[in-house]
Amino acid sequence: MTVILLRHGVSTSNTARTLAGRSPGVELTERGAEQAAAVADRLAVLPIEHIASSPLLRCQRTVAPLADKLGLEPECDERLIEVDYGDWTGRPLAELLTEPLWQVVQRHASGAVFPGGEGLAQVQQRAVAAVREIDARLAAGASRDVLWVACAHGDVIKSLLADAFGMHLDNFQRLAVEPASISVVRYGTHGPTVWRYNDTGADLSGLAADRPERPTPGGEVGPGAIADNGNAARRDSP
Repeated sequence: MTVILLRHGVSTSNTARTLAGRSPGVELTERGAEQAAAVADRLAVLPIEHIASSPLLRCQRTVAPLADKLGLEPECDERLIEVDYGDWTGRPLAELLTEPLWQVVQRHASGAVFPGGEGLAQVQQRAVAAVREIDARLAAGASRDVLWVACAHGDVIKSLLADAFGMHLDNFQRLAVEPASISVVRYGTHGPTVWRYNDTGADLSGLAADRPERPTPGGEVGPGAIADNGNAARRDSP
């Protein structure tokens, strides 16, 4: 099975440089809405069969254009929700830089637990469980590779990629996941393989190569056709 990990578009919290966490009502900016529309155009030509999403508004807004184009109803999965940053929620990033825990988050993420919130190890555990469970469910219902989308948040996707790369969680800050970027992971019998990473604009037509036709928009997707494309980027959250 092949999952496209999609980060939500630029949000009002990103531009305000605050840590949104699970704050309700955090919207996409105008730029974020444009990104969501562009992602929908890029992905709608592919035979995506399922969309799962964090329940938070910025992710729901990001997948809505794609879901409309594909005629799919996104599945809301609480396990893909943003990190519970606890007492850090809503605070300016510049202010959080002075907190001793900030350095722990950067250098020893597996031991970082946010005051009044959850630990990053817990985040990785729940996110990996969600993706693997959904993937297994889709695999059980098909005798072929199924392409699907999971829309989530920066640190959540980074934790998923760390698992897929076989990286220790303490190194996950070395990964950059930009707003509206996609990363592609195939879960095979011998474990996950990362086919694309932090991609924000490359042509995806190769995804549709070498697969049998089926009655969905565009062609089928062959994971072997996906090239790695890592891009350097600054982080928008700890």
